[in-house]
Amino acid sequence: MHEAFLLSRALLKLGTEDEDLTGDLSAATITADGSLWLASDEMQSIERLAPIEPYVFGERQNFHLADYVDLESDEGEIDIEGMDADEHYLWLTGSHSLKRKKTKGKNMAKDITRLATVKPELNRFLLARIPIVGQNLFASCSHPSQPDMILTAAAIQQRGATNALTEALGDDDHLGAFLSIPLGDKENGFNIEGLAVRGNHVFLGLRGPVMDGWAIILELELAEEEPGVLTLQQSKGWQRPYRKHFLDLDGLGIRELLLHNDDLLILAGPTMKVEGAMKLFRMSDALNHDDDSLSSREIGDLELLFVLPFTLGHDHAEGLACLPCLNEPDALLVVYDSPNPLRMVGKTALFGDIFRLPAA
Repeated sequence: MHEAFLLSRALLKLGTEDEDLTGDLSAATITADGSLWLASDEMQSIERLAPIEPYVFGERQNFHLADYVDLESDEGEIDIEGMDADEHYLWLTGSHSLKRKKTKGKNMAKDITRLATVKPELNRFLLARIPIVGQNLFASCSHPSQPDMILTAAAIQQRGATNALTEALGDDDHLGAFLSIPLGDKENGFNIEGLAVRGNHVFLGLRGPVMDGWAIILELELAEEEPGVLTLQQSKGWQRPYRKHFLDLDGLGIRELLLHNDDLLILAGPTMKVEGAMKLFRMSDALNHDDDSLSSREIGDLELLFVLPFTLGHDHAEGLACLPCLNEPDALLVVYDSPNPLRMVGKTALFGDIFRLPAA
């Protein structure tokens, strides 16, 4: 294991005092023009920050997702927990998790009843791609270098509090039971908190469930067989229209994914609602598995890169992106939920961290 080495910090000039954004960043990606795209798990929109100086991003643009894909409800968060960009598409996923009502501390009997209530947030079951050309998103547009190719926004078909993915998983030997039991999003229930994409090849990291210490990545192939609708493909040699990869992450769940060349960087943290250190792992050659797999340091295809600095109650690492920094061609930008107040610059800007990425 390497020691976490902080190369620099990135200043995110959000230009708003909205605590749903400044305090709840949950996903990040950087596109080819250097734009930093951010999401909050409390909103129905995403943000673009332009690179305005080295390691300074600002001039925020807001994009409401209902302008590009259908949402199941006008109200309620999407709980965006993963975002990536590839081949002129921006991809994002909701958590697909259930939500337990929170106690309010005013009436004990009512609070006890609240703790028995688990409900779906319909917008959390979104898995979508949106065309991205230059600095803008589009519902539909021409490919910038192939004008005859039309890029279209699309999402996995949703049916209320399910979609094509959760329905396919309903009979799964490992995950089916977790989808049938009403567990909240931080109770080892089914909970997506990571996304990485290469073409139509999608990896989804699960915060939960973690099974006997093994975390899970789902691997999908998606295609648009009808306008606006993504469908699961059962690729040649696959047993089903998805594959499962089990990883020994020291008992932690997956909090974010990032493809780096053919390897997969994995941010791991506590599955339950507890404070604990976050760790960064690297899964080698992730794009070339033949079938379902097990990965561990003992097997040899999983490496613990470093443990992120830990601050009790603050700095919950959520978003990862690669960028060049101080002669390092690929450094790792980390953005945080519940940022330490020391990260704040006034009420409308905050710092993310840029770490050296150890060589493979």
